[in-house]
Amino acid sequence: MRKQFEINLTGPDGKIDGIAQQLSDDRSVWEFKSIAGDLQLVIAKDETGNWERISGTEPYLSSWIDELADQVA
Repeated sequence: MRKQFEINLTGPDGKIDGIAQQLSDDRSVWEFKSIAGDLQLVIAKDETGNWERISGTEPYLSSWIDELADQVA
């Protein structure tokens, strides 16, 4: 069963509330969507197990990749 839960990321002006949703059964792809609808981020593990951004809104902070990965781990 795929998971979904509320999380927040740290933005330049404060916390960004949103929902993290598991997009793959093996937990290697996750999506964050802000409650306000202005931010979307999809991350996935690469072949070596490191998290990378594969899509999302622009601009974005690279720190969000690690923040989202830490919260879904």
